[in-house]
Amino acid sequence: MDFELRAAKEKYEREQRDKKEKARQRLDREKKLKEEAAKRQEAIDAAQRTRRIEEAGATLDAQQRQEEVMWLGDGIVFDKDYLGIPVPGNGDKLKLPASAFSELSSQNALDKGPMFFKVSVASERATASSSSESNAYRTEDMEANHTHAGVLEFTANEGFVEIPPHVWQNVGLASGSSSGLAKVKVCYVRLPKGTYAKLRPENPDFIDVPNHKAVLETKLRHHASMSVGDLLTVQHAGVDYGLRVMDLKPSSSVSVLETDMEVDVVGSGDNNEDGSSAQSRLLPLELGKSQTGVVPEGEYRYYKFSVDKTNGKAISSGELSLLVHLSVETSGGAADADVYIGAHPLLFPTKHNHDWSSHDKGSKVIMMTSSGREVGEGTFSIGVYGFSGTTSYQVLVEVKQAVQAPPGQKLGTRGSVSSPSSSHQQGEDGFEKCENCAQLIPHRTFALHEAYCRRHNVICKHPNCGIVLRKTEMEKHVHCGKCGQALQRDELEKHTKVFHEPLKCGCGAVLEMEQMVDHRASVCPLRQITCRFCGDMVQAGAEAENVRDRYRGLTQHESSCGSRTTPCDTCRRAIMLKEMDLHKAAAHGGPSQIESSLLSDSTPLSGQIGKITEHAGSNVRVADSQPYTPSYIECPICSRKFDGHETWQLNEHINTVHLSSQEEAASGMQVESSVVEETVNRFPFSTTKRTLSVACPICGMAVHSERDLSSHIDMVH
Repeated sequence: MDFELRAAKEKYEREQRDKKEKARQRLDREKKLKEEAAKRQEAIDAAQRTRRIEEAGATLDAQQRQEEVMWLGDGIVFDKDYLGIPVPGNGDKLKLPASAFSELSSQNALDKGPMFFKVSVASERATASSSSESNAYRTEDMEANHTHAGVLEFTANEGFVEIPPHVWQNVGLASGSSSGLAKVKVCYVRLPKGTYAKLRPENPDFIDVPNHKAVLETKLRHHASMSVGDLLTVQHAGVDYGLRVMDLKPSSSVSVLETDMEVDVVGSGDNNEDGSSAQSRLLPLELGKSQTGVVPEGEYRYYKFSVDKTNGKAISSGELSLLVHLSVETSGGAADADVYIGAHPLLFPTKHNHDWSSHDKGSKVIMMTSSGREVGEGTFSIGVYGFSGTTSYQVLVEVKQAVQAPPGQKLGTRGSVSSPSSSHQQGEDGFEKCENCAQLIPHRTFALHEAYCRRHNVICKHPNCGIVLRKTEMEKHVHCGKCGQALQRDELEKHTKVFHEPLKCGCGAVLEMEQMVDHRASVCPLRQITCRFCGDMVQAGAEAENVRDRYRGLTQHESSCGSRTTPCDTCRRAIMLKEMDLHKAAAHGGPSQIESSLLSDSTPLSGQIGKITEHAGSNVRVADSQPYTPSYIECPICSRKFDGHETWQLNEHINTVHLSSQEEAASGMQVESSVVEETVNRFPFSTTKRTLSVACPICGMAVHSERDLSSHIDMVH
């Protein structure tokens, strides 16, 4: 009985415990569900609050952006997203679609002057591009991945903007995308005119460029704006240089249109691994001190040296000689190097473009003063070229006393040494000419010399050679079959490879080396010239399209560059640069560049059309000193001479003789009948005395006004 009661009790207690446990678990589940519901509700409320905050923030940002755009645009609102397309070109000017022009013109943006735009990457690309190298130098308070630009045209397709390389790189899109397109934001802004800029070259080579002002003016001519952090890529003598914009005033982004800026170029930002400053490719070389180096095959090593004013005068007068030595270690036998020299502004001479060169096998010496080129004060560059193998060399530049030949005797070893008159004079002074080597020998040793010379020496019989050689060396003496130059037999292979293997120019011409050097110096459209208008060293380009510009010897670049206008110093009229000398000669009575060139020449003016072209093409600079004038004046049409320097006699002669009838004008000027008739109609003969006060700077013919002078040049020249 007791056992049954205990079992029933235990069962009851167990059931009660199970009920309590189930009730507790049910309560726990209900509590968890309530907590989860509360959390979900809190999350929903938080999300709603966040969304409301974001919406409010977006609205505030939009308002601030609108206010910022309006403030930056001085009341003009233009903030568009486009798909950017990289296109080739110079400068920072965009091509926008026609709808942009309509929207901007509707807000009278054209009345506010030049238009500038802030160009930045779209938001989804900002994080990926924020570490771009092109923006590493931007200040912290500036928005990353942006730059400023002008506008070139409104001809792009709708929804697209065409971006030149400068803007594409500085926005942070240098690598672009797989499709070559990128989303960009274009916003209209107003920029102040810049007054100061600090630039830092990316490498030290830019310090060697001789005319920083001209190079920067040429570069910024294609730009409308500049921003801190931008990388400007300028070109000089075919070499690209990077310049980082470090500071600008009065703002971090400025306009460079029609403004005078003070520009500071600070030291290069490149450093070596040890922290030292990077070294320029042009290593300095002191006169009289040698430097050693190693050059691999096919590469160049460059040096620069300067000749001061004192040595320059002595070298120009022939008192001193300028020599460049290149000693080559030939222990291996296969290694060899050549040397090329160029006068600045040619910084890096090559086998295509140089002023002096030597290709002798082994060590070589160049006497720069004996080449026929003028050598004086200035800076020069030396290029050591690895012709074969890895070559160890030693380069030295020295100035030595010029060697003078004894009276009547020529330095050298060629047979045709001296003239008969000088030989006769030396004979009277105790010398006699050896028939074998053609040298002048003193009488006292002549018999001994002649016996020795005939036994050991022989003259080369090749035309125009006449070199006196040892009989044992005659077997090694050969002549090039193409140019006839005298060589050693082991030098013939190198001579043929250097001088007679064709070289290809960038313009497509294929020429031998000497012809290539002349081609690159005179006619190649890719040749580097110093522009007479901007002063920069630029590519010449093809012939000028304008006939008058071609006649004056202007290249394609100079024709375009000279078309820029500048105020005349006297009358403040806007005159094209290439017409300034003509304007001053016609309007203010000053000599033009061509007149000054002709007056400085001792040849009379008649028949000097070819002379004028030559002077105009050689970029002659007129000195400030008083020009030389001949003792007579010559009619440029009939060559009649008039005494003295008064022009009224010449003017009256041209007016009465050459402008009085069509027949006389045709016979005097020898031009086509249509031109003569038009000329006579423009300048008819009159009994009233007319003052011919303006002289043509090309042919000297006198006309009545600057307008008549322009017509005369168009019709006759």
